[in-house]
Amino acid sequence: MGERSSEPDRPRSRQATVAEFDPDTGAGAVLHDNGQREDFPGSAFGAGGLRLLRLGQRVRLDYDALGPCRVTLITLA
Repeated sequence: MGERSSEPDRPRSRQATVAEFDPDTGAGAVLHDNGQREDFPGSAFGAGGLRLLRLGQRVRLDYDALGPCRVTLITLA
């Protein structure tokens, strides 16, 4: 039998809808399909190579596989 990790499974990526975006800092927030709001840092936006996000736009959030669950990359869904 395989062993299960005691650490909860973390998402590697999720889709969400842009709720806020500051083009000066690249930071913003999304709403997940379950209604949960999540902030993202400007560094995640910058890593995706995008120039702009629009409110209501669908995006994919990639998360850090190590350490605390945090958004590291934003791309279009």
